[in-house]
Amino acid sequence: MAEPKRYGQVHFRREGEIAVITIDNPPVNSSTDAVRKGILSALASIDAEQVHAVVLTGAGRHLMAGADLRELENQPTEPTLPQVTAALEACPVPVIAAIKGHTLGGGLELALACDARLATTDAVLGMPEVSVGIIPGAGGTQRLPRAVGLSAAIDMIVTGKPINASRALDLGLVDQLLASTDADAQYAEILAFARDYQAGKQPLSAQTPDPSDSAALEEQAQQLVTRARGLPAATVAAEVVLNAARLSFTDGVAQERAQFLALRGSEPAQALRYLFFTERAKPFVPQQPVQPRALERIAVIGAGTMGSGIALCALNAGYHVDLIELNSAALDAGIHRIMSELEGDVSRQRLSAEQREAHLARLAPSEDIQVAAHADLVIEAIIEDLSAKQSLFNTLAGIVRKDTLLATNTSYLDIDVITADIPYPERVLGLHFFSPAHRMSLLEIVRGASTHDEVLCTAMAFASRLKKKAIIVANAWGFVGNRLYAAYRRQCEFMLEEGASPEKIDTAIEAYGFAMGPFKVADMSGLDIAWKMRQQTADSRHLRRYVGIPDLICEAGRLGRKTGKGYYRYDKSQLQSDPDVAEIIAVYRADKGIVPKTFSVEDIQQRAVLALINEALLLLGEGVCQRPEDIDIALAHGYGFPRWRGGPIFIARRMQLNQLNAALDRFVAVSGKGQERGDATLIALDANRIQQ
Repeated sequence: MAEPKRYGQVHFRREGEIAVITIDNPPVNSSTDAVRKGILSALASIDAEQVHAVVLTGAGRHLMAGADLRELENQPTEPTLPQVTAALEACPVPVIAAIKGHTLGGGLELALACDARLATTDAVLGMPEVSVGIIPGAGGTQRLPRAVGLSAAIDMIVTGKPINASRALDLGLVDQLLASTDADAQYAEILAFARDYQAGKQPLSAQTPDPSDSAALEEQAQQLVTRARGLPAATVAAEVVLNAARLSFTDGVAQERAQFLALRGSEPAQALRYLFFTERAKPFVPQQPVQPRALERIAVIGAGTMGSGIALCALNAGYHVDLIELNSAALDAGIHRIMSELEGDVSRQRLSAEQREAHLARLAPSEDIQVAAHADLVIEAIIEDLSAKQSLFNTLAGIVRKDTLLATNTSYLDIDVITADIPYPERVLGLHFFSPAHRMSLLEIVRGASTHDEVLCTAMAFASRLKKKAIIVANAWGFVGNRLYAAYRRQCEFMLEEGASPEKIDTAIEAYGFAMGPFKVADMSGLDIAWKMRQQTADSRHLRRYVGIPDLICEAGRLGRKTGKGYYRYDKSQLQSDPDVAEIIAVYRADKGIVPKTFSVEDIQQRAVLALINEALLLLGEGVCQRPEDIDIALAHGYGFPRWRGGPIFIARRMQLNQLNAALDRFVAVSGKGQERGDATLIALDANRIQQ
């Protein structure tokens, strides 16, 4: 074995007649200028007369988990990744990729430029570039179809979803799975494969994609693009992948690169990179360093839809869970929901049957609230009623240890009022899950008046183990998410009153990138919930503009999908416009003397987004958020705000100061009585765009 050489973040060594190139750029071996230079230098040092084959591998757990996204903020520098993939393909001796860990994006493009591919059994392979607003730019859109076929390639690239090693083997993306799990044994197995390799150069660029039904491929591509809900990179990705069947490899790669360069600086790509980095920043830094407490046993009180969903989250995270419900029928129903969800995960191959049984073994249903005495954390998930919650917490205070964390899942109520008489108030907090709790990724951690930093750090660690995206918020009505949504929904109701139809508003909002418009969402959730809340606040209704149309819809017995009619009519769950709703709205406008005006799609979208921007500024002014970016995280993870638009804070920051102020003034004017105006100076605008 020759003495290893180091080319920056790449190591090169000889193992007899096998040359080994190792990428060493921790933690995930991402593609950087130094890595690319190192690979080219290592390839240039190979003596083809003495080397039988080259192995391309990565130090640590991964081959390469993609590009360093920070590089995309600047102009490309040489050597580019396409130059590296071209060099791998042009290497005079065969190159064998050792795929392991997360081999994604540029990492998979490197592997595709090799002549053979081995993979560990736990490897994950994919091209997730669309999730950051771009497409593969180093031949991936042209080589992948030649490796796995056009249909599989379109699915992988347009959705950005990775596949496991077993699926990669079935598709022909890898030639062989490594039998070993030990790193040293795997290395020996790779070297043995390389020494025995006799197939010579096998460049994918020289192959032709398997013939496919072009009409079927076009239909598949269109379906995938539709699911992407306006993400520009998805449309481009589909078109470029289809080019693999229409163009030569050289022309296809040229088209891919041109589109990649056009997308990388686009606003959607910048928005997605912004969210990528924002989501990975620390959401909370305590005033003094503290360690989170260890949590092992979680008690969830209330086995309804929310409680059983929270319990399922905790089970999936490996906690022991006491599900407490005093009503035996409700407890049985909650257990059934959990078992049904776990069974569904088994059928979808997300869990094995053994894992399902292990989850259920950690679940302890009970009708005895005294069981909570054993818990490290108790989460209340009962009805949204202040007196009921106060009574429950007073009972819990006499049962649990003094260091047991006590959390309420309330959506709107004041957690300090709920727990006003609880001893040791420093352990009290809010954990606001979103429904369905086992699927929605957002978790609002609510800080009460006395909540200690240690408790918040513990809650953050808990959220991380649950794989939730957590933000820390102050104890205020609606916290962050529900208050933002209330402002957005209220503005849509204003436009409904002024002349837009529910269909027009929903269509415009969905065209913006939301999965569903506000009136479809209301029908799905049930209109009676919001109706009851409006009735409870009727005494203060005169303080601000109030739209009575939702009340009239409810009074007509139209409570949403569950009654077969709401803003729409539902025939076997199929949504249809209903002339009866149009009549209710028309009569209301006539009674109020409102002359309907015409709204364009852009009018509706701008009003809705301005409602979110203005409310975000109000939240910041009141100190409800830890940081401005938490608002965009909340909307992206809890309310379906299109990620490729960044969020209201991202959008506002890109406006000129005078432009933002003028927009806020117009917004307040059209919103009418009681509308507060946010302060645009509370966020730092893009310095290149600010104009006084």
